[in-house]
Amino acid sequence: MALADDFKAAVDCAQQLTRRPSNEELLELYALYKQSTEGDVSGERPTGFDFKGIAKFDAWASKKGMTNEAAMQAYLTLVSSLEQNYK
Repeated sequence: MALADDFKAAVDCAQQLTRRPSNEELLELYALYKQSTEGDVSGERPTGFDFKGIAKFDAWASKKGMTNEAAMQAYLTLVSSLEQNYK
């Protein structure tokens, strides 16, 4: 359960960064979070002018097949890197 506890702490830490991460970093955080908590992407890809929805869907879909544990570990690594760069 240590990984799950570390993941929850990293989620809290990510929300308290002093500087906003880039759009690419935010998409990576989103994708890893969703893969960690819900598994592979589900539903249909947004269409039309929902550019934000499309970007989020594609980012999450890029993690398809990644285990929850691997996604949590990647999330922890990314948040640690952001924390060092943005504090």
